[in-house]
Amino acid sequence: MDIYKALKKYFGYDSFKKGQEELINSMLDGKDVLGIMPTGGGKSLCYQLPAMMLEGVTLVISPLIALMKDQVDTLNEMGIEATYINSSIKEEEAVQRARDIRNNKYKIIYVAPERLNAIAFKGLTQDITISLVAIDEAHCISQWGHDFRPSYTEIPRFIQSLKARPTVAAFTATATTEVIEEIKRLLALQNPITSVTGFDRPNLFYRVVKASNKFAYLLDYLNKQGEGVVGIIYCSTRKTVESLVKQLKDKGIEAIGYHGGMTPEARQKNQDTFIFNRTRIIVATNAFGMGIDKPDVRFVLHYNMPQNMEAYYQEAGRAGRDGEDSQCIMMYSPSDVVKQKLILQNEYMSIEREKLLYKNLQYLIDYCHTNDCLRGRILTYFGERIENRNCGKCSNCLEAGETIDITVEAQKILSCIYRAKERFGAAVITQILKGSKSKKIMELGLDKLSTYGIMKEYNTDVIREITMTLASKGYIHVTTDKFPVLKLTDQCRKVLKGEEKVYHKKDLVENKAVVDEGKTQRSKKMIEGFEEELLNRLKELRSKLSLEKELPPFMIFHDATLKEMAASFPRNREELLNVSGVGLKKYENYGEAFIAIIKGYCEERGIAVDAFKKKNIIEVKVEEDYKNNHLDRYGLTYSHYEEGLSLKEIAEKRGLSKNTIIKHLIKCEEKEQVVDWERFIKDPLKEAKILKAIHEVGLEKLKSIKEMLPEDITYDDIHIIILKNQLGRG
Repeated sequence: MDIYKALKKYFGYDSFKKGQEELINSMLDGKDVLGIMPTGGGKSLCYQLPAMMLEGVTLVISPLIALMKDQVDTLNEMGIEATYINSSIKEEEAVQRARDIRNNKYKIIYVAPERLNAIAFKGLTQDITISLVAIDEAHCISQWGHDFRPSYTEIPRFIQSLKARPTVAAFTATATTEVIEEIKRLLALQNPITSVTGFDRPNLFYRVVKASNKFAYLLDYLNKQGEGVVGIIYCSTRKTVESLVKQLKDKGIEAIGYHGGMTPEARQKNQDTFIFNRTRIIVATNAFGMGIDKPDVRFVLHYNMPQNMEAYYQEAGRAGRDGEDSQCIMMYSPSDVVKQKLILQNEYMSIEREKLLYKNLQYLIDYCHTNDCLRGRILTYFGERIENRNCGKCSNCLEAGETIDITVEAQKILSCIYRAKERFGAAVITQILKGSKSKKIMELGLDKLSTYGIMKEYNTDVIREITMTLASKGYIHVTTDKFPVLKLTDQCRKVLKGEEKVYHKKDLVENKAVVDEGKTQRSKKMIEGFEEELLNRLKELRSKLSLEKELPPFMIFHDATLKEMAASFPRNREELLNVSGVGLKKYENYGEAFIAIIKGYCEERGIAVDAFKKKNIIEVKVEEDYKNNHLDRYGLTYSHYEEGLSLKEIAEKRGLSKNTIIKHLIKCEEKEQVVDWERFIKDPLKEAKILKAIHEVGLEKLKSIKEMLPEDITYDDIHIIILKNQLGRG
């Protein structure tokens, strides 16, 4: 059997995706390979198809238990005998599977890297012929990658222990040029045929959102999605996941959560609920999704910014695995940067790795502030050369909007960094430009600089936005430290001398904070002429079979396959096997049932037997309208704080209570705006009394604290002392 016949028989496809054929032929010729292919690019087929044509067994090393089960279930549905051995199966089951493996029952065996050097497993491998070792998520072996797994370093030793060295194939979706070389060296690949098919996912639309009210934006976005639209919302912490799920449910939007703090049983239950389409939205930390092969995720929304571009690319890549248009939205706020830095600070690592992680985080920050093509920024990170600077499929390219000249503002910021002797981060530089009277600014004598107060009429967020944009354009270098400092680059000289202009989006540098976005257009692919009623009937049959067989619906047929059926009306074996995604085994399992539905529909509608429609992919434009921008209420409060006003004076100016003003200033702190709480309580005796009361009664109830204190100490005083000492926070 040649590879095309095997492709059609088992997988139901007539042609290969880019890079697959070269890698498959190389493996069949006994050559090592390294495949760098994007999510949805067909990595698994590259080793599954050769496994059916080679003598002996193919061993697949994967770190993801959930993926093993899904892959094995999918292979068995195709008529390929496969199994897995990992910690999720009981001992007696493991013994039976080992017996079956020795009896040559299986062609493909999935195994976790932690099990490779176990005595029982090593003994098993000596009794069988292993023709191919495929290593999935190969970037995990590199300490310079984003997802280093120590267990991966044991793989080379395991391969050396085999009685005969098999062909070795490594695959990953995320690897920079440096990591690719690390993979080759550490896995000891022998003159590997390397195929980098590119990191571009043309069906994904990228967007960065800077919303002052994230939840309001999220709610508006979700309400505009169709009833059955499936999506993943990523958060940086377990606490945020739980809070967001509750908020969504309170608003009548059904969602479930997933994070590492849940029991394995609860995680599995929620994962299955999502995979089996019993809920359309899952809110999760990055613990979710690595082993999920769900093809119909239409959006991935990052409620918080992840740690680096590799993590973002991999998580966003869980959208649109079926090739349909899908959206990847990053919601950015400065507080996300603070959270990620705190996470990094709590990890033990070498100085070199720490610097690398801070550098990678800065690249993602620059991505959030660039005016350039977002797709281009992603591809540049992975070392791809960009031919077209306008992709037409990201918010920056489609929604360029009106730009304005910000050269003067840029000169002021660059000059301030220079006059401050390049010693401070963005928060202090912003305070100097705003003319802040904070204790730190005064004590350091920064109010004496000529740039002090020269941008006091600007909103703090605007100064920060321009500063970060200058960094993304290369005029400013942000040091890769726990406390990053702004340094000038040689490139900024032309701007300072007026020889080079700087432009930025008007809506982001006016004295406004973006809540939602203006009009946008996105491309949407659809199959012209498919019968929607027939598609619904085919989906109902798929759901019924899914319940009966306890398989996710997509393992039976993908949506794209059902749409093609609803467009072409296949009514016999030959016609159904011509539909993309229908292989021989799937026809044997389900073909007659789906043909019966199609025949019945045609008879009802009087559709002639020879009326065979051809699918026709067309592009349509869908316009989405969003709310107008409004003023940032926290920024207004902070501007009054920077004027040196008291809490009472700020409250009167804003027409709000002092308690609300305190909450506003807390929000400002979360956005890296410095708040000097000592300014509001100058009596050290007050502070000592409050701290003593807190020590005695705890922080559970403010009323209990207040009752222990003199009458002249207010609830505002208690709030401020708690904040100043960071009690009970984080």
